[in-house]
Amino acid sequence: MLSKPVQRSPLHTREITFSGFAREDGLWDIEAHLRDTKAHAFTTGGKTWVPGEAIHDMWLRLTLNTQLVIQAIEVSMDAHPHPECPEVIPPMDALVGATLGKGWRKVIDTHLGGLKGCTHLRELLANIGTAAYQSIPGALFDPDENKPPLYLGQCKSWDFDGPVVMRQYPQFYKWKPPGP
Repeated sequence: MLSKPVQRSPLHTREITFSGFAREDGLWDIEAHLRDTKAHAFTTGGKTWVPGEAIHDMWLRLTLNTQLVIQAIEVSMDAHPHPECPEVIPPMDALVGATLGKGWRKVIDTHLGGLKGCTHLRELLANIGTAAYQSIPGALFDPDENKPPLYLGQCKSWDFDGPVVMRQYPQFYKWKPPGP
C-alpha cells in the first residue's frame, strides 16, 4: 500500500482490466476493457461529460489458438469523445493471423500505428499478451523437459540464476540458451 498522500483533488481515473477464457471449441478469448472518467465536468468533441461518466469505454476481444495466433478480433466503443473514433475499428481486422509473442508491439505499430489506429486500443493490445500468457496454459510450457517456459529469464523473480527458478524449475537453474 502506498503512503498517505498530501491533500489533493481527483482529476482522472483510468481502469483497465484483462480477462482470459477457455472456449468450448478449444480456442481462447482474451478480453480487455478500458474506461476513463473525470472527477469534474469535461467538455470535448462538442459534448460535456458529467463527473464519473465514461469518456472512453472500450472493449477488445482476441480469440487465439494455443500457439497465440489471432483467429478473430472484436472491438466495441461504448463511449468515445469524437464521432470519428469508431473509424479505427475495421482496421483492427488486420491483426487476424498475427501471433502474440516476440515482435508483437511492432505488429501493432505496423497495422495500427499513428493515424491508422487509436491510442487507447493500442495500449490495450500492447498489454493483452500478458493476460494471454497467464491464461493459456499450453502456450507457455511444452511438457518437453529440455525447453524452459517462455517466462523464465524475463523478470527478476524468474531469473535462471535465481532462487525461484532453483525451487520451481531446478532443471533450468543456471540454464543458458543453446548457441547458434
